[in-house]
Amino acid sequence: MSESHLHLELSPLSLAVASALIITALLHLRGWLHFRRDFPSLIPTWRLAAFIAGLFSVWTAVASPLAELDHQSLTFHMAKHLLLMTVASPLLLAGTPTLSMVHGPPKDTTQSGVFLRQARWLKHCPPHPLLCWLAGTAAVIGWHLPAAFQLGMRSLWMHSIEDFSFLLAGLLFWWPVVRPSPTATRSAQWSMVLYLFMAALPCDILSAFLVFCNRLLYPCYLSRSQLFNISPLQDQQCAGALMWVWVTFAYLIPAVVITMQILSPTNTHSHRPVAWDTIAMRSLNGAEAEGV
Repeated sequence: MSESHLHLELSPLSLAVASALIITALLHLRGWLHFRRDFPSLIPTWRLAAFIAGLFSVWTAVASPLAELDHQSLTFHMAKHLLLMTVASPLLLAGTPTLSMVHGPPKDTTQSGVFLRQARWLKHCPPHPLLCWLAGTAAVIGWHLPAAFQLGMRSLWMHSIEDFSFLLAGLLFWWPVVRPSPTATRSAQWSMVLYLFMAALPCDILSAFLVFCNRLLYPCYLSRSQLFNISPLQDQQCAGALMWVWVTFAYLIPAVVITMQILSPTNTHSHRPVAWDTIAMRSLNGAEAEGV
């Protein structure tokens, strides 16, 4: 691969995103330590590690030098958005961001009500699973329409909006599955299996179309230097195959885990969230009492 084919550099926007992610990590660490001090056994260390790994995944997708390769290869473009939606989003939610949002900022910032208002909204109005499903599906299908795709490739700001919408859609999509909020909707476990199955269908249809349509959908890649000496059409087929395999496993594995929990005789999972809700709600209510 020649140097002209692989041009990696960090833009000012990438540096700004990286700085924001570092600040977010520090605030989350502060909130985690605060909550851990009050309830040592409630939030395990793996949740902190999951949140940090989620932030690292976001950085890899949108602010690392490799993120620039999505302008040269649809396969890299696809991997970037799959990383945001199916890796970064569930990891961030598994890190209990609602609680760190309350305890992470300095006390005077929390007393301003900004973070507490957000936490109250998530506590009393968790997103409905149907809205979450529609958000994830709309982001995947909408941004892969040729007109929207070409617009995102021509404009840096539209490209940034595209990346942000994939992350936001991923957070909404995984919310009913991961359930990071103390009062997240207690949908029946079997409905989450159906939820994941129905979410995989639009992705499978789109990926199959990318693989088998035999025509280039995004002409912008014709004028770009190609990586690995493959044609734009072959690159499109690789992107479709990547999406097909990745989404299948990303949705199948949680569905299998949930099914095993349903079939488990003890079903210990159904008892654990009760203690989590009680203690987490007590902490959130205490933060509200201090902040109001």
